[in-house]
Amino acid sequence: MQSRKVLFFIFQSIIVGLIVAVTLMFVRPDLFEQAPPALVDTAPTPGSNAPRIELTGPVSYSTAVERAAPSVANIYTAKVVREQRDPFFDSPLLKRFFGKNPFGVPRQRLDTSLGSGVIASAQGYVLTNNHVIDGADKIQVALRDGRSFQATVVGSDPETDIAVLHIEAEDLPGITFGHSNDLRVGDVVLAIGNPFGVGQTVTLGIVSATGRNQLGINTYENFIQTDAAINPGNSGGALINAYGEMIGINTAIFSKSGGSQGIGFAIPVNLAKTVMQHIIKHGRVIRGWLGIEAQDLTPKLLEQTGLKNIEGILITGVLRNGPAHKAGIQPGDIVTHINDQAMTNAKQGMNMIAGVMPDTELKIVLMRKDKKIETTLKVMERPQQITN
Repeated sequence: MQSRKVLFFIFQSIIVGLIVAVTLMFVRPDLFEQAPPALVDTAPTPGSNAPRIELTGPVSYSTAVERAAPSVANIYTAKVVREQRDPFFDSPLLKRFFGKNPFGVPRQRLDTSLGSGVIASAQGYVLTNNHVIDGADKIQVALRDGRSFQATVVGSDPETDIAVLHIEAEDLPGITFGHSNDLRVGDVVLAIGNPFGVGQTVTLGIVSATGRNQLGINTYENFIQTDAAINPGNSGGALINAYGEMIGINTAIFSKSGGSQGIGFAIPVNLAKTVMQHIIKHGRVIRGWLGIEAQDLTPKLLEQTGLKNIEGILITGVLRNGPAHKAGIQPGDIVTHINDQAMTNAKQGMNMIAGVMPDTELKIVLMRKDKKIETTLKVMERPQQITN
């Protein structure tokens, strides 16, 4: 009996509780709204010791740019061009009646162009492209700090498109030279120059390829290819690595529109530095020469020789009384090695020979028909106006 009273009491309490709850839901619904969760600001307070998110790569190359940019200059050139006049005005009949210059002197115009250059040393030497200053009557070098100087041409080398200028100035920020031989495809590079005359500009890309040749740009080609934007006015500027070291001189672009299309070329700094040193020391570039003409050994040519499984370059011509002629090298010979380095194409061989100083001895290994021949010959200085 007692247990029935307890159960009835509990049941009655539950019913009363439900009635009260339902009544409150209609009278005070706000009591049943769920409070929003408290918001906690997890961002570190400026100046606090809160740990920063760890990044896996660089977020800025400003340090590299700050290191190299002061050494990159704008180059402005001016050239006086005489406009040709009709030969009729120079006829003897007109000169007889109106004098030697009957209608005044030929009209002149001033052609101006712009490019970029790199301060190579604190002594005032500036590296640029030969095509930037070629034929100029006046050359102005404008530094990043606002100073401007008249430049003189120390010398130039059209075959590598390198020119060396000199300015009389103090406190010059010389560029830091890197090593282009260490470059790998995929390395980050930045191009610094003066595109379209808008002022010093930095563009970012990677090394797309190395050792580009047979482009028909220069006689001696060994270009770095990059997708960093290079436009007219960038020529002669610096291509730097992520450490702010110069690894190339921006030179040319492949473009159908005249603007950057992601295929730019730079002269490796190792080559530019060697050419500069030759020009400063000798006034010209001294190159080795053997007096040969060569071409790549194609499968068709190899089939004609009757040889199989051989790599090398085919000698197509030998200049009389040149080093190769005196050493007994003949047209049709296949050079397989020069100083123990295997030859794979004619450009490689010619560039290697050109890089050797005169009076240096070279060890040549060649195949003549099915006979292997080894010989040593002394390199001569390459005569002027000789293309091989």
